Amino acid sequence: MIRIKIKTVPICLAGAVLIMATVGSSCSVKEKQNPILTITPEKSTEEKESEEIVYEGMVSEPQVQTQKNPFLTLNVATYITKIEDTYFIADCYHNQIIFHDNISDPLNQWDVLTDEVHYAHTIATDKVIILIDDTENNRLMAFQKTKEGYVHTQTLENIGLKPHYVQYDEKNKAFMAWSSITGEMYLIKRAAQPGENGIYPLYIENVLKIDELFGVYVRSFTLLDDAVYFVSGHNNQKIIKAVQLEDGFEIIEEYPVPDEISGMVQLMKIGDYFYLTISTDNQENQDYATIIRTDDLKNLSSGKYEKVYNQFGISGGTPYYITNIEGRYYMTHHRTNENIIAFDSDGSTIENVEVIY
Repeated sequence: MIRIKIKTVPICLAGAVLIMATVGSSCSVKEKQNPILTITPEKSTEEKESEEIVYEGMVSEPQVQTQKNPFLTLNVATYITKIEDTYFIADCYHNQIIFHDNISDPLNQWDVLTDEVHYAHTIATDKVIILIDDTENNRLMAFQKTKEGYVHTQTLENIGLKPHYVQYDEKNKAFMAWSSITGEMYLIKRAAQPGENGIYPLYIENVLKIDELFGVYVRSFTLLDDAVYFVSGHNNQKIIKAVQLEDGFEIIEEYPVPDEISGMVQLMKIGDYFYLTISTDNQENQDYATIIRTDDLKNLSSGKYEKVYNQFGISGGTPYYITNIEGRYYMTHHRTNENIIAFDSDGSTIENVEVIY
């Protein structure tokens, strides 16, 4: 790649004869500007980063996490995922992220990734960095696996208000962190090269906004079919479908929802159906917590959806985020003793329901 830069120098006019003047010379006759092209090499990504990007919140001496989980139960588990051969759970109200190599051992055999969070909700990875939202502290925390173990590498402060959901966008090679009340999406990228200690820094590339969602409590977003779906909050009562632009989001469709399912947690496509976990109605009443599905989001406004919560054999709790781990689905669930629930589904059926923790 080359970069072309325009530089102007004077051209002397002597009758009908044009004489090229050298840079820095002067002419006693009338001058006009004429462009000369100078060619300079395009800087590499690494060179641009070293000159233009400041990596904030780096931990000067990352320490290996060695603490064991002190709890035998989960307290409002919100997210479970598997990264390589390790499972991670956001144990939200215990203010910790825990990890282990299987999901059959007792919870007190799990290790603590961090307990320096206040209501962390989700976990994402680009296969190098693990990024979590530290919701009540309005920040993100990054971790990386070294030969000695997992280390805390960086903290990104002032991420909107209550960052509630973080995912990795494989297509655009960026983490997406959602500020749940300000309608802001933080796009975060990893440096092309690690530092001398092998640690990769992160930096905020951009912040995109949806003005319509400012002041609306939106718990998550879903990347689906080159669009981003934002679930309904109790005080806006509609799912928003948008496309990502360089300077923001363009709303391309809206799906109104009735009062009783407006406090949504997550939208997930399984087979031909949209599954939606519901936390509250429009009055924030958790008695309306349920799971529904529909094959067309346009049907929600007229109440044409199916409640499937009873098919899980549990009741009285609040279903939260669902993740797909190696072809099997895992749902976090609170307000009951059934906190992690596994199941199989092709969209139309729910089978092999199992309470893991």
